[in-house]
Amino acid sequence: MPSSSQRLNLRTPEVMLEVQAKVEQHYRSSLVEKVRAQGGLFQQGQTQIYLAKQFGFCYGVERAIDLAYAARKVFPNERLFLVGEIIHNPEVNAQIAALGIQNLLEGGGTAAIDRLQPNDVVILPAFGTEIVMLEKIKARGSRIVDTTCGDVMSVWKRVKQNAFEEVTSIIHGKASHEETKATASRALGTGKGHYLILLNLEETDFVVKYLTQGGDRDQFLNKFQGALSEGFDPELHLARIGVANQTTMLRAETEEVQRRLRSAIEERDGNTNNFRFFDTICGATQERQEALLDLLKRPLDFLLVVGGYNSSNTTHLAEIGEKNLPTYFVRNQECLESLTRLRHYDFHHHQEITLNNDWMIKSPQESISIGITAGASCPNNLIEEVMMRLLDLREGSIGQGLIVPS
Repeated sequence: MPSSSQRLNLRTPEVMLEVQAKVEQHYRSSLVEKVRAQGGLFQQGQTQIYLAKQFGFCYGVERAIDLAYAARKVFPNERLFLVGEIIHNPEVNAQIAALGIQNLLEGGGTAAIDRLQPNDVVILPAFGTEIVMLEKIKARGSRIVDTTCGDVMSVWKRVKQNAFEEVTSIIHGKASHEETKATASRALGTGKGHYLILLNLEETDFVVKYLTQGGDRDQFLNKFQGALSEGFDPELHLARIGVANQTTMLRAETEEVQRRLRSAIEERDGNTNNFRFFDTICGATQERQEALLDLLKRPLDFLLVVGGYNSSNTTHLAEIGEKNLPTYFVRNQECLESLTRLRHYDFHHHQEITLNNDWMIKSPQESISIGITAGASCPNNLIEEVMMRLLDLREGSIGQGLIVPS
């Protein structure tokens, strides 16, 4: 059995030309493109729909999907596997599965890795994967298609540098998220590095207090169980710290995490020599958050955020929205069941809930303004379907002379 794997480059012109045509067929929306090109407003009767200036697939997601499709084209008869989900969108993942690409981690186990063969092709998702997982795949000798986003790899570069300098990486992110797990594994470096994962400002303040006032070591370790490196000792490994982040977190919150920790180091040491910080928020994440803030300046009745419920960047868009107006996080158009019934995701309690009232606020005879945005993992065809469903409920427009921008 070979002890190393071959990394494949599938982005050749002849392959990608056919692949991108198929991807567009599955995910593109000419309607959404026209509406965006004409300022983002789509009006039918008494219903106004405003689209954010930036939403939907980013370059990294498009690249990952293209490579998955390319893998199936280049290897039509081989066994293809994917480490987890390609991105956090159930419709996209269903399309990937329909190509015959199997989820290597289906059911939460890793037993399938032991059955990998040299002729198998393994696709690494856009989030990347943990080093331990990658080494297991390499040991099986399987061929690898790496779709890891460049922004994620930029974070890895920073945390590996921290490890080399024996600086502990403080990672602002979700400890259970695939990207954060992958980043944390790189923060160990060659074994000298350590990491601590902070979810929010409450956890940040706990660390700030420990940095400036000291505290109970066992309490610290218990609080962050599952979110720190093996052998982590706050008495030793908070001496020098560097802040990194999961690329899809709220930018303003990451900046505040950085500011509070920097101030704590300065208060403790009298300077910031033992503090490192690099801006590693994904550009697409930032653009979508800023575009939503711009959209919220309009007099909207409510906001729909469309995307996968386990998508971090989409959840943060819903978080921004709900601070300003009624906001509903929906997976697709099927969640809009009727004028009085809506299924949406309560990200605070991690469950889908149903509204059984006049969620659309006004009757079809009254004017209404609706904002729509979506995370970086949501394809445009889902946005179009949500728009059409809204108009169907409000105006009965489907098949009845719907006016499409020319």
